Amino acid sequence: MEILLKNGYAVDADNECRADILIKDGRIAKRGENITSDTAEVIDCTGLVVMPGLCDMHVHLRDPGQTYKEDVLTGCAAAAAGGVTAVACMPNTSPTADSPEVISYILNKAKNAPAKVYPVGSITKGLKGEELSDYQALKAAGCVAVSDDGRPVESAAVMQQGMISAHKAGLAVISHCEDLKVINGGIINKGEISERLGVKGMDRLSEDVVTARELAISRSCSAPIHIAHVSTEGSADLIRAAKSVGIKCTCETAPHYFMLTDKLLLSCDADYRMNPPLRTEPDRQAIIRAIKDKTIDCIITDHAPHSKEDKADFEKAPNGVVGLETSLAATLTGLYHTGEITLKDIVRLMCVNPRRILGIEGGSLEAGQPADIAVVDLNEQWTVIPEKLHSKSHNTCFKGMTLKGKVKYTFLDGVQVYKD
Repeated sequence: MEILLKNGYAVDADNECRADILIKDGRIAKRGENITSDTAEVIDCTGLVVMPGLCDMHVHLRDPGQTYKEDVLTGCAAAAAGGVTAVACMPNTSPTADSPEVISYILNKAKNAPAKVYPVGSITKGLKGEELSDYQALKAAGCVAVSDDGRPVESAAVMQQGMISAHKAGLAVISHCEDLKVINGGIINKGEISERLGVKGMDRLSEDVVTARELAISRSCSAPIHIAHVSTEGSADLIRAAKSVGIKCTCETAPHYFMLTDKLLLSCDADYRMNPPLRTEPDRQAIIRAIKDKTIDCIITDHAPHSKEDKADFEKAPNGVVGLETSLAATLTGLYHTGEITLKDIVRLMCVNPRRILGIEGGSLEAGQPADIAVVDLNEQWTVIPEKLHSKSHNTCFKGMTLKGKVKYTFLDGVQVYKD
């Protein structure tokens, strides 16, 4: 089947211009002006932006083990509704994604999903921080990276060996930077808000000190490291300095870290609790600076679904928020419409760099590339209503907010998988 996207404004990392895009056999067959076809279904994209489908390299699909919160298919449906055509799913499932059997289960379930799923295996077996997983076996099974996300690898020696071994196996290493002893039961950012609420705070030292450790390990063994969900000014500064001296590091942040602050926690609503937590206004501004100067390589979601019951008790609720359906709209609202970054920057941060780091194809509108495409109305405003989200869980920190930018169509290998 052929599809012709007519009269759209085509944007990828290298160029942007008004162009038609012809899709054939799951690939982009042609990009240019005044393309015609007698056999293609024509979709008029006048007034819309056509861009590569997003790649979210940090997602929790909760499958296997907690499918009452999310599963591979519902998570991918949420992805498609947000213009996301590729997701890398974290290994803190039950059982842990530390074996070829679990990876095969995930990939088999994803065969008919409306987004491409790239499993992330665990750095250590059972996320226990002790024995390394079999990276060669995980790579052969289909993993693109390893991480113990959800918790840190507490031993520097284990982390060093993991980085060396993963690099040899051709797997990216994604680090959850947290010192559990520093956290010591904290549930929100340590500071004025935690003191006003009388709850234990999560000291930013927890993130900063492990970020510094991972950068030091990377330098010592010349193996690359990817720092997950950067939220503090300190971590951003450390990564910037590391890049300036040639340390092989990349990093990511999420929209809530450049859009929101810990003042929202005064509501005592656990939907505003995630790990790392919402920080202060100076941190928020620092994250924006780090995005603008390319210290931060990727914008991801850390999509972490939890049921309404799980989130009912503010102090006891698990950390995490959903984000697949709001990530592009939030980024457009918070960074593009405010003049902080360009559309080409968004493509670089949300389409190109995540795929480059993970070593997967796509992220371009050039002929021959996979026809994984998002068509977006930059100016449509919409209010985030949790119950209307495609995820099984509705724990969004953007609830009730009006965002500017709406995905109208998503195509996966040339097949329409979402239409607004």
